[in-house]
Amino acid sequence: MRKLLFPLIAFGLAACSEQTERTYTVEELVADEALLSGIITNCRNNPGELRDTANCRNAEAADGTLRLQRMRRTLRG
Repeated sequence: MRKLLFPLIAFGLAACSEQTERTYTVEELVADEALLSGIITNCRNNPGELRDTANCRNAEAADGTLRLQRMRRTLRG
C-alpha cells in the first residue's frame, strides 16, 4: 500500500502545478515574425505582469535585431 501511495501523491502534485509557458530564444523569434508580433503585443498590453518575463525580454531583443537588419538593408540601397 505504501509503495502505491507515494506515486499517487507525486502524480497529484504534478497535476496541480501550473503549466509553464515555453520560452522562445531571440533567434526563434527573429525567424518567426508572426510569433514575435504576438508576444510583443501581449507584453505591451500587460507590462506590469509580463515586462520582466524571459519571452518579453527576448521579444524586445529580437525586435531590435530585426529593426537593425531592416535599417542596414535600407541604407545599402
